Amino acid sequence: MVNVSSHLSTYSKKKRLAMLDLLLVAKNEGFDIDHEGIREELDLFMFAGHDTISMAISFLFLILANLQDIQDSIVDEILSVLGPEKPPSYKDLQHLKYTERCIKQTLRLFPSVPSIFRIASETFTTKTGYLIPKGTLMEIHIFDSHRNENIYPDPLKFDPDRFLPENVKRRHPFAYIPFSADPRNCIGQRFALLELKCILCGILRKFKLEKVDDINEVEFRLDVMLRPKKNIKVRILPRV
Repeated sequence: MVNVSSHLSTYSKKKRLAMLDLLLVAKNEGFDIDHEGIREELDLFMFAGHDTISMAISFLFLILANLQDIQDSIVDEILSVLGPEKPPSYKDLQHLKYTERCIKQTLRLFPSVPSIFRIASETFTTKTGYLIPKGTLMEIHIFDSHRNENIYPDPLKFDPDRFLPENVKRRHPFAYIPFSADPRNCIGQRFALLELKCILCGILRKFKLEKVDDINEVEFRLDVMLRPKKNIKVRILPRV
């Protein structure tokens, strides 16, 4: 464990250190990390915490602009929990159950990272009979898995009720993996959901989203992130 207190005067006067301070402390205490490793960790956090959320909110706005009934239901829930002006607390955000289901449904259809890679740690045979040797680099295509009609009937339909607890229990735990899964899943997934809820609380209580681009006509381009070929357009109007 990193001895934080012994380095407070070196890197920070705060009792709780920022991530960069913690990494510098770890290096100074002889942990297995160098300056290149520190840079890679910071690059990962900046990438994972910025681009993923920005794309998620873009697709979420597109969906809400196209589906006014969904947007209205989210607004009703936000107003019932927070009222028109109150800033959301952590406890308040836990009560936005319908809003959370809508976010999860958006990430099912438009996962910010459409595919991930894993190296097989041992040789195994798949259920369909394929032999995968140890050391094989495997691609897990999240985008296609989330639109598999055998897992999600009528897969292109936006249905937040897919994420009701009783429906989630009927699916395999790895049927929904917008934040990856297993021990290498995204450590910021809970924070990401809270962040998206906060953004919706701030925007939807003051503005209404109206359709410009059709959700069914969006084309994607190949990238590490799921990105549209053209900028997503919605109309933002003051909410009366």
